[in-house]
Amino acid sequence: MTKVPSLQADNNGPFKVENDATAGYWGYNPENTLPPPDMMGAYMRNRPVPADQVEGRKAWIIGSGIAGLAAAFYMIRDGGMPGENITVLDAMNVAGGSLDGAGNPDDGYIIRGGREMNWNYDNIWDMFQDVQALELPKGFSVLDEYRLVNDADPNYSKARLMHKRGEIRDFSMLGLTRSQQWELVRLLLKRKEDLDDITIEQYFSPGFLETNFWFFWRTMFAFENWHSLLEMKLYMHRLLDDIDGLNDMSALVFPKYNQYDSFVRPLIDHLRQRGVKVQFNTRVYDLEMRVAGDTYTVTAIRAEIGGKDETITVGPNDVVFALTGSMTEGTAYGDMDHAPVLERGRHEPGDASEWALWKNLARKSPIFGKPEKFYGDTDKSMWESVTLTCKPSPFVDKLKELSVNDPYSGKTVTGGIITFTDSNWVMSFTCNRQPHFPNQPDDVLVVWLYALLMREDGNYIKKPMPACTGREIIAELCYHLGIEQHLDTVVANTKARLALMPYITSMFMPRAAGDRPRVVPAGCTNLALLGQFVETSNDIIFTMDSSVRTARVGVYTLLGLRKQVPDISPVQYDIRTLLKAARAINNNAPFPGERLLHRLLDKTYYAHILPPLPDKDSTKPGKLESEIAEFFGDGRQTVTRLVGWLDKVRENFRGRKQD
Repeated sequence: MTKVPSLQADNNGPFKVENDATAGYWGYNPENTLPPPDMMGAYMRNRPVPADQVEGRKAWIIGSGIAGLAAAFYMIRDGGMPGENITVLDAMNVAGGSLDGAGNPDDGYIIRGGREMNWNYDNIWDMFQDVQALELPKGFSVLDEYRLVNDADPNYSKARLMHKRGEIRDFSMLGLTRSQQWELVRLLLKRKEDLDDITIEQYFSPGFLETNFWFFWRTMFAFENWHSLLEMKLYMHRLLDDIDGLNDMSALVFPKYNQYDSFVRPLIDHLRQRGVKVQFNTRVYDLEMRVAGDTYTVTAIRAEIGGKDETITVGPNDVVFALTGSMTEGTAYGDMDHAPVLERGRHEPGDASEWALWKNLARKSPIFGKPEKFYGDTDKSMWESVTLTCKPSPFVDKLKELSVNDPYSGKTVTGGIITFTDSNWVMSFTCNRQPHFPNQPDDVLVVWLYALLMREDGNYIKKPMPACTGREIIAELCYHLGIEQHLDTVVANTKARLALMPYITSMFMPRAAGDRPRVVPAGCTNLALLGQFVETSNDIIFTMDSSVRTARVGVYTLLGLRKQVPDISPVQYDIRTLLKAARAINNNAPFPGERLLHRLLDKTYYAHILPPLPDKDSTKPGKLESEIAEFFGDGRQTVTRLVGWLDKVRENFRGRKQD
């Protein structure tokens, strides 16, 4: 029998599970032979050799959203824990947390949100490449299905922005002036630690917040002007490679169905087949701890189970994974004839909310963060979404005009959200590939809309969106599409289900270092915190990928596995990413210095990394000299000498002729 090597072999210090590519310069040396901190790929697919890390242990996971389910997945796949030793506790009666999707054609479907994904959500794909797809033959994964759908059906939009009641607004460029471009560049250069508690509107000029770029950005990611500038910076780094596809959404890939049927169902099936238990109607509100010096060990879970307070004992070797906060907690629902009614206070969610656990943890120690920074003002963290279940009507006819393919074709429809830039609510709507639900009839379309500003009166309906019924929101939509004269017919063939979410962007609220706890807070021996309200090295929030990242970090750390979780994708450092981003930010025109690079690299091996110049005469001396003059002034001798120097350097690259 092969001897299993010790987990501590050749370990000269603490093993770092969570990598940080920004911590300092990385290079090989005798003290560091591990891969780069943000390396992705097959080499990172290693699985730790099983030892005794799970023997006699159980795992308690609080929350059945994607983070909790991912924790169970990695406990089994990488930790080797038997599924029957894992219990997931959830206050609701269905798994998935915020990844919901329900309803039927008669009552109407409902999805509180949707998934905009890209190819380098590496944690998500690491997990779902090992989860069986529901509608493919055995052995084919959710990732296989995702590629099958998206590779054959390119995503893009032909009507990303609209205004003037039905007109498509020019969205071909980001629309940034030179000074506004520098505002973005300076943000990329700023240090993270210098941005504590600063808002977006405190940093950017008023004109920046009226540009196409900001309409693209705020509506795709749900940023408000008063949200965290730090989080926007992290988004810029994380998604820098997407910026040239920001305007037409060609950078995005979408699931086959809604978020519940595409991700939750196959994952929960995978876990249950391996013995994982899911216990519903169990609202965990506190953890009992043994405190010894600076260490914290969970000894019991306090929960309301079926309406009764109970205590679940945590064994001395057990591990606990807990969700902090909830972006869909306290959702209020409405329908065609009823506006949603909130039950949560503006500044205090109450002890019966899903914030109770984090609040009680924070009372025990500062290491658990400050939840009040995030739930403390619902006027700044709330927006509303509406799911429309549509039969043929003038609205569907208008939708066809704005779609890439026929909405009933099964292919890309709008390619992502369409935003009305002159909407007082900043309303957007989208129709993803249909059917959006597996049981959806052929003559039914499911459309999703949402708006960002909750205190402004509508342009057509003179009330704030949260005060409106489904009928009234449909009327506002029809007004912006220029079809309000057909409102009665549209309403007769459409069902609306409303979801007003007081904390949906609470994780974007301005924050400072220490406001969010680490995945495994300092001194915690058997507790990991998961989800959207924990601190990671450089990742963003409001993505499935970041939730899965927290699960991996928590599992590997608590089990003592010698396996690293790579930092975010390194594409932000790729010179090709930087070059194409510079072109996109410059409104698709050659950026300052780009023609110099073309003159230098033309007909060399590296010529292909440069964005193609927009016209054939762009490298002619006149244009090149004009660009040089921008940098060095109009001195003719200086310009002539520099052009000559560039030509000499280029000839050196190509190799001198032999004498």
